[in-house]
Amino acid sequence: MGLFDALAKQAVGSLLGGRGQPADLLSSLFQEAGGLTGLMERFERAGLEEVFASWVSQGENKPLGAAQMEQALGADAISGLAGRLGLDSGMLKPLMSQFLPQVIDRLTPEGRIDQAFPSADQLQGVLADVMKSGLGGLFGGRS
Repeated sequence: MGLFDALAKQAVGSLLGGRGQPADLLSSLFQEAGGLTGLMERFERAGLEEVFASWVSQGENKPLGAAQMEQALGADAISGLAGRLGLDSGMLKPLMSQFLPQVIDRLTPEGRIDQAFPSADQLQGVLADVMKSGLGGLFGGRS
């Protein structure tokens, strides 16, 4: 891992770990959305079903913009999560638009949603895996 990746990994880890446990915050997002299937339905209602499906599939992940993230999750959900993290929602949206695809991707390694509500241990493992891979994995497809 290069110096930039190491610094970026540390910065993202600090942001996510600043308040509360990152896995707890992610679990909260899934709970509020109705699990992975509920999250998928939100993306479908926002017209982003192909984007979400690419994260679940075993192929390349399609990118998601910050505005699309807000469109799918809703401004209230993003504001609530930002508040729990101690961040401005304008700062959280681009981070989430890069971070969430990788989390969904790693929660669905077989190309399908097997478990709507991942356990805290699963979420912790996925977060550790994403962080271990460095930010290069956050901005690309499967690593």
